[in-house]
Amino acid sequence: MTDDRRDLEGTVVVITGAAGGIGGATARQVLAAGGRIVAGDLREEALAPLRDEWGADRVAVVGGDSRLEATADALTDAGVAAFGRVDSVVANAAIGFYGGLLDYSPSDIELMVDLNVKGTIWLARAALRQFRTQGVGGDIVILGSVAGLLIGGGQEAVYAATKGAQINLGTALDRELRAEGIRTTVIAPAGVNTPFAAADGRFGDADPAQGPFMRPDDIAGAIVYTLRQPRRMRTELWTMWSLAEQH
Repeated sequence: MTDDRRDLEGTVVVITGAAGGIGGATARQVLAAGGRIVAGDLREEALAPLRDEWGADRVAVVGGDSRLEATADALTDAGVAAFGRVDSVVANAAIGFYGGLLDYSPSDIELMVDLNVKGTIWLARAALRQFRTQGVGGDIVILGSVAGLLIGGGQEAVYAATKGAQINLGTALDRELRAEGIRTTVIAPAGVNTPFAAADGRFGDADPAQGPFMRPDDIAGAIVYTLRQPRRMRTELWTMWSLAEQH
């Protein structure tokens, strides 16, 4: 049987939230597969270890707030400036808070909506403009969550709303853009052992890394698999659970 998966050698992938967790694991797996990346995060200095490890000829870095349209434009512009094009984008930057509806502060709600929803939209728009300029299609991968499918835990209503918005955005864009050879995929994992999971407060003083969750490399592997799919196929929505979790 012939293996006709796409070769990622030389491909250019923009990844937001690339300083750690799922974003960092995705960056390293793309690089290990021969790709080049534009790594985005809030602080450029947080991306320096990645660039130092792989070299500026493989890694371009952009510091900036993903809630802003200008940051998305800067990421795609950096890919063109450094490598001549952008082939794929991974909208990974996100934040979540754990608690009842009235436990969120107004600033918490604005941050979740602006980063998770608007940040994804801005990156998708920047990617679409660049893909159309290049004229050869591309991939938009959105890091969602099973919370957006109404099968997450409790005490996360606003976060779930933002993840539901991401899922609906991705599936609608797939219908809108597939005729242009642009694939849109939502990866929707359950619990993952990351600082993100620890920061939302749901585990109290416990270490989420000791829980029955997936690892960042598991999710990164799904993203890389998606990018390597032959152009004849696409994955619209991929939910991922650890064997120990129930829903």
